[in-house]
Amino acid sequence: MNSTSLLALAAGALTALMIVATPVAAAPEIVSGPSADPECFKPWDADTKFFKYAAKPGPYRIALVNGFIANDWRVQMIKVAKAYAEQPDVAKDIKEFKVISVGEDIAAQIAAANNFIDQGFDAVIVNANNSSAFGGVVRKANEAGVVLLSFDNVIDDPMNIQINVDQVGIGRAAGEFLLKETTADPANFLFVRGPAGQPVDIARATGFSEAIAASGRKVNVTEVVGNWAPGDAQKVTADAIAAGGMFDAIYVEGGSQGAAQAMLDAGKFIVPMAGEDENAFRLMCNDNHDKGMHCSSGGTGPAQSAVTIKTAIAALKGEVIPQVVALPTSISQSPYKVGEQAFPELPGSLFTGNNFSACKIGFTVEEISTQTGDNN
Repeated sequence: MNSTSLLALAAGALTALMIVATPVAAAPEIVSGPSADPECFKPWDADTKFFKYAAKPGPYRIALVNGFIANDWRVQMIKVAKAYAEQPDVAKDIKEFKVISVGEDIAAQIAAANNFIDQGFDAVIVNANNSSAFGGVVRKANEAGVVLLSFDNVIDDPMNIQINVDQVGIGRAAGEFLLKETTADPANFLFVRGPAGQPVDIARATGFSEAIAASGRKVNVTEVVGNWAPGDAQKVTADAIAAGGMFDAIYVEGGSQGAAQAMLDAGKFIVPMAGEDENAFRLMCNDNHDKGMHCSSGGTGPAQSAVTIKTAIAALKGEVIPQVVALPTSISQSPYKVGEQAFPELPGSLFTGNNFSACKIGFTVEEISTQTGDNN
């Protein structure tokens, strides 16, 4: 055998060794439905794929990587997640539950998710700052055998489990409600949006615009950014009114009570509003319903974080899960039934969407109030 043949043989052996040493991707298997819990894990539509991961023995290490936290919804979402992880039937399956919030820095959120994968966590849950930036995280998780899930602001990649409500539909419903409530022609709407670039804000704005376009009516829309926070929403609404804005209706994605308070404080008009399901907002709608503040309230309950943890545990046990899980959207109009839809004895910052009965998930106010929205 000459030197050329020896080199070729060595190269072939090295290639074979590299193939053996390269880790095999542990991506989920695509299987037939239905899901393991059809009432809770409902597929988004008839075309939704179903995943089945290789079963792992528990208990599991699960991490929640949150981004933006400067509003009550995000704080309550984290509190609910922690409370759920501590419920006895859930806690037996969880060895460690970690929460980290990184702000609006996309790179920091990607780094945090990758860090949990490197640490060997069994599942990583993400409320994404950007829907299209996490492709590398998805691939890394699948290669490491880590179940990756996203909710609320989901990761737009077909190889992670997504859990969400129809965000476009929420924006569309808000637009349709306000159009029905006003006959002005042309109409002037104030739209108090969420943080710029957030997927949920983009989706709801899309639905809102679609509703207006489909109506064929002339509507002038003034947009301001309220960051889904009551204080910010109050300030930008007050500024818009002080600048001479006279509006026939207001849509506020979050921080609804702040925008409503600004309108009432200005004393120039009381108009229909569409907002989230904050308790204070609903109480204000009741107080001012007869004055013309007819309201539509609903959105994405903070307890979807708990549904995502439930989904993660099921996936880790090797149960069949839809790639996209559809959560119900609850939207209701004022006046609100006290004790069922609005709660004078509870904090105004409370979001009312803390229960998903189809998933057997529910919380008392006491359970939530003992938790914090801090990293742990």
